[in-house]
Amino acid sequence: MDISVVIPTHNRAHTLPRALDSVLGQAVPPAEIIVVNDGSTDTTAGLLAERYPQVRCLSMGNQGVSAARNAGIRAARGEWIALLDSDDAWKPEKLAQQMRLIRDHSGHRLCHTGEIWIRRGVRVNPMKKHAKRGGHIFRDCLPLCVISPSSALLRRDLLDDIGLFDEDLPACEDYDLWLRVCAREPVLFVDAPLTVKYGGHEDQLSRRHWGMDRFRITALEKVLASGQLGEDDRAAAAATLVEKARILACGALKRGKTERAAFYRELGARYATSAASRA
Repeated sequence: MDISVVIPTHNRAHTLPRALDSVLGQAVPPAEIIVVNDGSTDTTAGLLAERYPQVRCLSMGNQGVSAARNAGIRAARGEWIALLDSDDAWKPEKLAQQMRLIRDHSGHRLCHTGEIWIRRGVRVNPMKKHAKRGGHIFRDCLPLCVISPSSALLRRDLLDDIGLFDEDLPACEDYDLWLRVCAREPVLFVDAPLTVKYGGHEDQLSRRHWGMDRFRITALEKVLASGQLGEDDRAAAAATLVEKARILACGALKRGKTERAAFYRELGARYATSAASRA
């Protein structure tokens, strides 16, 4: 199994070494490591040249995480793509355990792992809604993103089939991708905390955008229009969209945004018939 690791980064020279060192410390090393420098203005370029000459570096103007990931995926030579955000890290056995599970379950094209969450230097316990598992998890993916990009190992032909990250989404691009994957096939899960996610910093996308559910609604509309869903999954997706639209409409009303509230009420009503079939 040839694995290409793709790490997008933008002005994270302070966390990138932790991510890279965790990849270089893998018990089973990848075939290549690609860092996509997404228009960084800090010391990222110099850091990579001086400390990590073995890493392939792609440089681009600042286009966002989806475009950076996609550029790395297109440039990758491996049969498998492992994603890692530049503020996260892996435990040394991460790739080895995923490769072992994939070999034991041939035919699966996505494998993710359990996680450790660190917020402002303190380990925190994920809530029940963030629980991870394998199998047919499409309905688990509907409320929120349940696969972390940093934990994902994907076979290249899966991305050839479903497409890459949606560069038109400012956030929740991972939610969109996992919906498209899980609408089609089951996934594997290594039930061990092998991915370390660091949060609480100011440059996280969830801190930059209000109403993240508006991007999830766009992703839900896409998968509902794809023709990939069976009747029950379609009804579940429509019900989720209706609920998210209701919440956004209520929030807009509280803030005096009447036009925005009307938009989401109308959007929810449009999908309410499909959602009702679930009952």
